[in-house]
Amino acid sequence: MKPVKVFVVDDHEAFRHAVTAIVDEVAGFVVVGSAESGEQSLRLLSGRPADLVLMDVHLPGMTGIEAAQVLTAAPDPPVVVLLSTYDEGEVDYLDSGAVAYVNKAAFSPSRLVEVWASATG
Repeated sequence: MKPVKVFVVDDHEAFRHAVTAIVDEVAGFVVVGSAESGEQSLRLLSGRPADLVLMDVHLPGMTGIEAAQVLTAAPDPPVVVLLSTYDEGEVDYLDSGAVAYVNKAAFSPSRLVEVWASATG
């Protein structure tokens, strides 16, 4: 089985490192890149395909929701999961194209596997 290629988008470097560490704990998942803004993620992902994008909701410039809309409208889009500090019922992501929203404090290896499994059936 090929590893799931994960791309991390967050404007806080410490959180990008934390997410990378969590992904590294899960067999079959590998971080292939990261970005600190929605615009940067779109540029980088155009040349480096990913299977799964973990995207902060609140980014400077283009929001994570706006970037998710662009990513998921493309042919053969990645699975996008939005992350933020809000409770899971407080973010309206349904029109973003993202498959899920996860509170940053709840993001863990098991939550990563659960979200991927539910997105890919």
